[in-house]
Amino acid sequence: MKFEDLLLEIGGFGRFQVLILFILCLPRINLPMHFLLHNFLAATPSHHCAIPHQEAFVNLTVEEVLLISIPREPDGTFRSCEMFSQPQFHLLLNSSLQPENSSIIQHCQHGWVYDHSQFTSTISTQWDLVCEQRGLNQATATFFFIGVTVGAMVFGYLSDRFGRKAMLLLSLVCSIIFGMLSAASVSYSMLAITRTLTGVALSGMSLIVLPLGMEWVDIQHRTITGILTSIFWSIGNMLLAMLAYLVREWHWLLVAVTAPCLLSTVCLWWVPESARWLIANGKVKQAHRHLLRCARMNGRKDFAVSPELFPSFHLSQVLRWMATDKKPGESYSYISLFRTPVLRKISLCSGAVWFGVAFSYYGMSMNLTSFGLNMYLSQFVFGVIEIPAKVIMYFLVNRIGRRQSQAWALILTGLCIGANVIIPKPFTSLRSVIAIMGKGFSEAAFTTVFLYTSELYPTVLRQNGMGYTSFMARLGGALAPLVFLLDEVWRSLPEVTYCGVAVCCGSVAFLLPETLNVHLPEGIEDIE
Repeated sequence: MKFEDLLLEIGGFGRFQVLILFILCLPRINLPMHFLLHNFLAATPSHHCAIPHQEAFVNLTVEEVLLISIPREPDGTFRSCEMFSQPQFHLLLNSSLQPENSSIIQHCQHGWVYDHSQFTSTISTQWDLVCEQRGLNQATATFFFIGVTVGAMVFGYLSDRFGRKAMLLLSLVCSIIFGMLSAASVSYSMLAITRTLTGVALSGMSLIVLPLGMEWVDIQHRTITGILTSIFWSIGNMLLAMLAYLVREWHWLLVAVTAPCLLSTVCLWWVPESARWLIANGKVKQAHRHLLRCARMNGRKDFAVSPELFPSFHLSQVLRWMATDKKPGESYSYISLFRTPVLRKISLCSGAVWFGVAFSYYGMSMNLTSFGLNMYLSQFVFGVIEIPAKVIMYFLVNRIGRRQSQAWALILTGLCIGANVIIPKPFTSLRSVIAIMGKGFSEAAFTTVFLYTSELYPTVLRQNGMGYTSFMARLGGALAPLVFLLDEVWRSLPEVTYCGVAVCCGSVAFLLPETLNVHLPEGIEDIE
């Protein structure tokens, strides 16, 4: 007897499941607020070298002081990172005669002056993470995703060992603590450390929410469960744009995106542990209690195991029998993902797909200013376009299957990124349309990969599998912001890199097995 047969008896998608999914969707709203926060937390406004006051400047306007103190770019804007070693007063007579002698140009010596019209403060303006320190600014996102990467391995193992709900609660509490400590940071080092630890904590939420919800629903509703859960990620995307627009000071912005975790922590009280996990780990009494609660909420008060399915057993006896499928003393780890041939192939291919999905997704999401739209509008539109992308994927994954949907969504993401390398900069409207399409495909790939992966791995290894693939995704997320630094080698090299990785990893998805309308595997033998 399979667990799906029990779900049919107690109701595989009733009020009980709706309540659980609604509560689990609350932390999903929080995730993009932190994962994409770097766009606003570390935004770099227009800036130029600070010019020390001199008596010779008394009768000059601010614009004239800048004119004689800072060299200009070919487009006429002042350079951000350089200044003249001595004032060039002759430029007051003819500003077009820019000095060609590079020996009189030097790096900023007295700090920077920032344009505060858009941001009251960011970490860039707080600690001057510009010019030579620009790498540290991008590294802030990398530190965060390194934390998420480590957290994926830690929470993937712990949630298979100690249960989904307990680890989700730990993740939420730690996210609140480290999120608030990040907001109180008094140095860059403190911010880097607390953001890394916040990433570790948030990884548990990212990893556990979907499988915990999926393990309570029947086969027919697995797809809608995955899509519904991921829609709340898009809502979080849009809420981030509005919060960032309203809160322009980075300390308070961190507080604003962390505070909703408190509501999720309180609401988690009504979410039960996964009955699948309880049965797989021999905790029959707890599973029995949760299944009876599910039956009552779904209107199956007279629930008993169907005689046609199992004629001579009561529910508790059936659960004990199901629990014996896991041999006494048998334990699983990440190594188990690579011990058997089919599981090894699944793990290698799904790891590559997750890397490509995250690498291209965050590559697009952290490049809001290059598509010709206001960054707040870009963030909001990128969130809006994800919802129809998810709805379309709901029909596609059920019609053409998970594998084809996954592969083509990721390949088309790469092609859209590549198209914007070719389209000239002046064509801002066309570039914006292509970028929005690419973001839609990218989100479609992310939505599918969560659903697809949770169906590929057996219950005894599901969280280990999700932990490993999430590790690969966060590795891609950690590298994505650093790729922007390659624009110093060739301006289009970051986009070419994102394009190539997305197309290659999308092609790997064709090697994975199809899971459409297939029972969730319980043990490794179901995979092999």
